[in-house]
Amino acid sequence: MEEGQFENLPGKGKPLKLDMNPHADPAEDTLYRILSKNGCAPEWVELNKEIRTNISEWRAALKKAWINKCSDNLKWVESSEVLKTQLRDINNKVFRYNLIVPFGRQMFGLNWEKELGRLEE
Repeated sequence: MEEGQFENLPGKGKPLKLDMNPHADPAEDTLYRILSKNGCAPEWVELNKEIRTNISEWRAALKKAWINKCSDNLKWVESSEVLKTQLRDINNKVFRYNLIVPFGRQMFGLNWEKELGRLEE
């Protein structure tokens, strides 16, 4: 660099072309590029969005039920059963997601006790 040998490289001063991932399988990279250009996403990307939305909505419902717990314990028992069923559904989606997602992108499911612990803090 000090000798100026990098001054005349092709593409100097232009943005890098990041449309291809040199570390990805070429066939897979081509497939994702075709899907992206046509407004589609792989199943695992769509499932990830769905799971994150479900978790956000579920946590909001849990928080609301937790706040109302003090005033109506019977309602809390009913709400907690519904929330536990929803938690199982979310965890089933997480399990399916983890089976189809590329390695290293897996996510953890929800745990009832940990979620309640977050509310108690």
